Amino acid sequence: MRNSFFCIDAHTCGNPVRLVAGGGPLLPHVPMGERREIFVRDHDWVRKALMFEPRGHDIMSGSIIYPAYRPDCDFAVLFIEVSGCLPMCGAGTIGTVTAAIEEGLVKPREPGRVAIETPAGRVDVTYEEKDGYVDSVRLHNVASYLHESDVEVDVPGMGRLRVDISYGGNYYAVVEPQENWSGLDGMSASEIVACSQRLRRALADVCNPVHPDDARISGVHHAIWCDRPVNDVSDGRCAVFYGEKAIDRSPGGTGTSARMAQLHGKGRLTVGSSFRHESLIGTIFEGRVEAGANIGPYRGILPSIGGWARVIGHNTIVVDDRDPLAHGFQIR
Repeated sequence: MRNSFFCIDAHTCGNPVRLVAGGGPLLPHVPMGERREIFVRDHDWVRKALMFEPRGHDIMSGSIIYPAYRPDCDFAVLFIEVSGCLPMCGAGTIGTVTAAIEEGLVKPREPGRVAIETPAGRVDVTYEEKDGYVDSVRLHNVASYLHESDVEVDVPGMGRLRVDISYGGNYYAVVEPQENWSGLDGMSASEIVACSQRLRRALADVCNPVHPDDARISGVHHAIWCDRPVNDVSDGRCAVFYGEKAIDRSPGGTGTSARMAQLHGKGRLTVGSSFRHESLIGTIFEGRVEAGANIGPYRGILPSIGGWARVIGHNTIVVDDRDPLAHGFQIR
């Protein structure tokens, strides 16, 4: 059997976003949380074929647009990545909105504003458009919160680390410089990946956070290593780890949300404050704490993230069952 997918390739502040504009599987008209489960159960080969090698790579990220189930949303998005079908992806949202608006895939009810249904909930987005191009995007992310502070974990090769578990659409282990980790300076991307893999494995035996409003969102699958900024206009710098070997080239949308929620939960960032977050390649997300929020028994924030994306190409991808590598592969 031969399947074709028409994709619009873009990047958000350096991180790839592959928007599947044609060929994605038809899914029942149910809430996105349920559609995500159906996709994972019946169609996950599509994600693997488009995200893994030889058509993708270790940091590949993508999305598929669907009609919204919620009447208060313009359209729905399913996020597909090397790490799985995420509840939410900030860089993916910025890239998806940019590509969808510029290529005419969606027509907003109100110019400059769209509401998106994601598996994590409704996400409101504003954007600035000039001469037919989207210059910038600000996403108003789902409610984010500090789940647990000062979790101590023994990481092979590093020793005992103290991390915070924070939610920004995905759960993150937030690591700041301390006795057994001096910071990002001098660390290569491969070293960050190796440390992240060991940290995630060690945390699996220590904590398993579950979202108080949606038990389908659970577990610490991401890590964000935080340090002093290099750029004078930034407030912080980070390396976001996801998947098996991926380091986000952007500062991470859900990662920046989780970082701001962690700082707010520790009394270091107030409502109304901004947080300019720098990536390993120097690109910046403009974070802002818009308001306080309650997430079950937790007190958190409503964060927004400002960034930009650029469309870099149109891509027709063929997946042919005659190809022994049709459904992709990863080298571990």
